[in-house]
Amino acid sequence: MILADTRWSGVHGIGRYASEVLSRLGVEWSPLEVGGKPSDPQDFLRVRRTPSGETIYSPGYNGFLARSPQVVTVHDLIHLHPTTNRRAVYLAHYSAVLRPIIRRNRLVLTVSETSKRAIEEWVDDDRVQVVNAGNGLSEAFHPGDAPADATDALPYFLYVGNLRAHKNVDVAFRALARVPDARLVVVMNDCEGAERRAAELGVADRVEVRSGLSDPELADLYRGAVATVFPSLVEGFGLPAVESIACGTPVIFWEGCESIAEISSGQGFPVGDAHDDLAWSEALRTVLADRPRATAPAASYSWDRTAEIVSNVLRER
Repeated sequence: MILADTRWSGVHGIGRYASEVLSRLGVEWSPLEVGGKPSDPQDFLRVRRTPSGETIYSPGYNGFLARSPQVVTVHDLIHLHPTTNRRAVYLAHYSAVLRPIIRRNRLVLTVSETSKRAIEEWVDDDRVQVVNAGNGLSEAFHPGDAPADATDALPYFLYVGNLRAHKNVDVAFRALARVPDARLVVVMNDCEGAERRAAELGVADRVEVRSGLSDPELADLYRGAVATVFPSLVEGFGLPAVESIACGTPVIFWEGCESIAEISSGQGFPVGDAHDDLAWSEALRTVLADRPRATAPAASYSWDRTAEIVSNVLRER
């Protein structure tokens, strides 16, 4: 029997991954009976044993003191990036708790080849198998006609994400200030934060912030956009990039962000400097003038496939 940590389930990020994979698992499982938030630094203390030594599966990066077999999913190592708040806490947790759990179980799941390489270097143990289970893509994201109102206003670029430091959103706002014949649609939960930052950088009149969108609504936004702007400094995967390309909309990204380069497969527009708003504004102008379209992602992104890989790993355990 597998005991799965269902506390991660949600709408975005790890939550989306957890919801999609858990609903498709091909092995018998039950929810792990545990309270609290899985992201809490002290969460590893909440499970010290399982009733009969069952295997614990987490779709996120948390593990426990329990000596039972455990399969965790490290989507990326962004918590260890210099831009991360409370980085010292994460460094201690990853070193003292998470890495020993992974080494003891000699297995960890992840979501991309970029993350796999980073985790192999970080875990520094040849006995550990790092399995790239990939990521999925909702059927809503596919090429189609742009919504009718997309041609009724100033053309727009799209940003989907949050305001965390590694997302590097400010450069998109500063670049927009140099491109007066375009606007930016921002999709994130923190509407007030995004609107405040746009005002501080002088582009509030050309920034629209949206939240709570369904997949079909978000897909329509992708299709109507000139391009999706993805200025992240580091990503483990980058689901918005896959969604955008699947809808036929190219991605403008920093060339040093390996996972987005992996996803775009030569279809995106890399920018050489992560923080140079002049370089980003030039990329915006180029794409605005040429209006290129993207083709379907080169790789196959399927929640069924990801869940099958995870199920096989759990079955072998």
